[in-house]
Amino acid sequence: MTDMADLIKLTAAEIAAKIAAGEVTAVEVTEAHLARIEAVDEKVHAFLHVDREGALAQARAVDEKRARGEKLGPLAGVPLALKDIFTTEGIPTTVGSKILEGWIPPYDATLTKKLKAADVVILGKTNMDEFAMGSSTENSAYGPTGNPWDLTKIPGGSGGGSSAALASYEAPLAIGTDTGGSIRQPASVTGTVGVKPTYGGVSRYGMVAFSSSLDQGGPCARTVLDAALLHEAIAGHDPLDSTSIDAPVPAVVEAARNGSVEGMRVGVVKQFRGEGYQAGVIQRFDESVALMKELGAEIVELDCPSFDLALSAYYLIAPSECSSNLARFDAMRYGLRVGDDGTRSAEDVTALTREAGFGDEVKRRIILGTYALSSGYYDAYYGSAQKVRTLITRDFEKAFEKVDVIVSPTTPTTAFPIGERADDPMAMYLADLCTIPTNLAGNAAMSLPCGLAPEDGMPVGLQIIAPAMADDRLYKVGAAVEAAFTAKWGHPLLEEAPAL
Repeated sequence: MTDMADLIKLTAAEIAAKIAAGEVTAVEVTEAHLARIEAVDEKVHAFLHVDREGALAQARAVDEKRARGEKLGPLAGVPLALKDIFTTEGIPTTVGSKILEGWIPPYDATLTKKLKAADVVILGKTNMDEFAMGSSTENSAYGPTGNPWDLTKIPGGSGGGSSAALASYEAPLAIGTDTGGSIRQPASVTGTVGVKPTYGGVSRYGMVAFSSSLDQGGPCARTVLDAALLHEAIAGHDPLDSTSIDAPVPAVVEAARNGSVEGMRVGVVKQFRGEGYQAGVIQRFDESVALMKELGAEIVELDCPSFDLALSAYYLIAPSECSSNLARFDAMRYGLRVGDDGTRSAEDVTALTREAGFGDEVKRRIILGTYALSSGYYDAYYGSAQKVRTLITRDFEKAFEKVDVIVSPTTPTTAFPIGERADDPMAMYLADLCTIPTNLAGNAAMSLPCGLAPEDGMPVGLQIIAPAMADDRLYKVGAAVEAAFTAKWGHPLLEEAPAL
């Protein structure tokens, strides 16, 4: 039998293999991770809700399946941390907001259903920036999450709880959502792997909406193969989601098992470096590009001028869509209700509820979006931003005529101290400089570790971008880089696990 303390250090693929072979039970694996959460999460604050009884019940069901001789899926019995933006029947879904505090959904999101169908054990719901609005998980109504590499620093946002759960060995798998980089940016600053699938590749049904044309759920893990296994489990067409792609899921697991960059054309965009980029981040990125060249890739310089406008366009489109989506939180149907004492109008109750229930960043974006959509300003702001979005998409199309994938740093800097950018929204927004263009175009992208910055010893992420529906290229390149990197320098998380 595997020692309980060793179980939390195994990859998801290794855990699933041990459960399938009968070397360990799913209950033992779940108990080991629940014990880890109990031991360290008071410091990390990765979880908003731990579903101990539910997780153990799911684990027991896996063990019973195996006892009956039923074939187990590739991730059966593997624990997972679920971002608190996906509805889960019977346990709270708060989206990191006071306005949904204590709300228990009556149904499962499609992604939640797929996880359960794959016999993945859902440990609980992870902390996040309120309504996924943020780059640091400091905007959660329930307090910030710490980066397991340095608890005084941010774990990324908005999915910092999911990335922190992975980096602190509280879970081998996690789910995040990516509207402007909220899977990739947390992965980068915690030394983990995060993938934003092609827009529409994973169902959004039951995922609380922030910006509907940008939001995308995706896998988070500690290795490229684990991310591929999870990607395959959650992806696929869903008739309940009108934006879901009705096409076969790319062969991501096969690509992750057969990593190679030999003969591939890898693009480096000149707009993804320069002022504001940390020296150690650029150093590790340049080493990664050199490594790919060693592995047989052809490096191609690219010029994508519209990428310089991506941040501005995003911060008009996303707030505009959020102001529309969050109008449903009116105190009338579900969630928080303030001031309903029989003397106030419905309008007053709605206003009081939103004042009490929404945090500063959410209010900032609602106000900005409502202004951008208002009469007289729609064409000047929202309309212009959508034109820029088209230009960005065209720049990607031209680039992908010359290259198979594009690479860049995932974030311009490593994790910054909690509170450092809290009063400077513009500085906070710059954390998503490299990730936003992909969301605007709907392409697939991955972040994987490429070492530690010499200045501060904190993780650096390498971003790989592929065309829409070519998600398998991410895994093919990512697996090759991961293998070569580990052979040359050691895996930053597996070899130098942060002390808690």
